[in-house]
Amino acid sequence: MMKTLKDLINKDGFGWALVQKWMENSKNTFETLPRVSKRADEELLRLQISTKSPMGAIVFETGGILIENGWLRILGSGSTKLNRGMMEWNKGKTYVNEGEKGGFLLIADDVLGGYFAINAGELGEEIGKIYYFAPNTLRWESLECGYADFINWSLNGDLGLFYQDYQWDGWKADVATVEGNQVYSFDPNLSVPEKNNNKGRSRRMILIDEHVKLALESI
Repeated sequence: MMKTLKDLINKDGFGWALVQKWMENSKNTFETLPRVSKRADEELLRLQISTKSPMGAIVFETGGILIENGWLRILGSGSTKLNRGMMEWNKGKTYVNEGEKGGFLLIADDVLGGYFAINAGELGEEIGKIYYFAPNTLRWESLECGYADFINWSLNGDLGLFYQDYQWDGWKADVATVEGNQVYSFDPNLSVPEKNNNKGRSRRMILIDEHVKLALESI
């Protein structure tokens, strides 16, 4: 039976307080996108996860979170800058009909065309862990952490180390112009080794709906 908003919204054990604690002294810059009440209600109902959890809280309280000028995009309920609610984005990709449970759930992505997902059995053996579709290997790889640890890492982890071979001079200014429904397409693509890492590649922006097919086809 589907839970109601009354069941899902929990003010006593609010996951948003935990997320805000991680944000207080965040090592990485971030922007919390404004929520649209109707959209937040709809997304939480579709997600069916209580706001006691960080995931339910982020979906209900935010339109999404942009990390480091939008290099990394954490999905919420959708906003102007990130016009993709989490469940809206997953429909047709990880599930088809409302109420279905898919084999994974897309929860974030980056401008390189990397995708983060919670594994429910389709991506590998580590159930409940975050997997990353790495555009340099074209494979889904376990990050060996759950959703809460992933959010904390996004705000306070060493993103420069994680992306060290793929951030170019002036990337912050460039990324600030990328819309939340776009990613970069590289030539040659990131799976082709370059002598100077990312410096010898050309790049252009494409719609993420076009690019995500690559990640889904690799499963």
